[in-house]
Amino acid sequence: MCWFVFCDEKEKELGRQQASGSCPYCGGKVQAVDVETKWSFCFLPICYKIKRKYFCSLCARRLELYQ
Repeated sequence: MCWFVFCDEKEKELGRQQASGSCPYCGGKVQAVDVETKWSFCFLPICYKIKRKYFCSLCARRLELYQ
């Protein structure tokens, strides 16, 4: 039996806000979304992270930040 059966990842959106800049594909406004991610193994929590993801509000593409 594979160990993937016992692992679980859940994402929950915490908040959404306007970000600076525009989408390079369509020129729409960019939104920053804070997402909480929880990993668990057999109902025991393993990892807990909060990430910020960027999306275009017009074409709904996921955008990445390069520095």
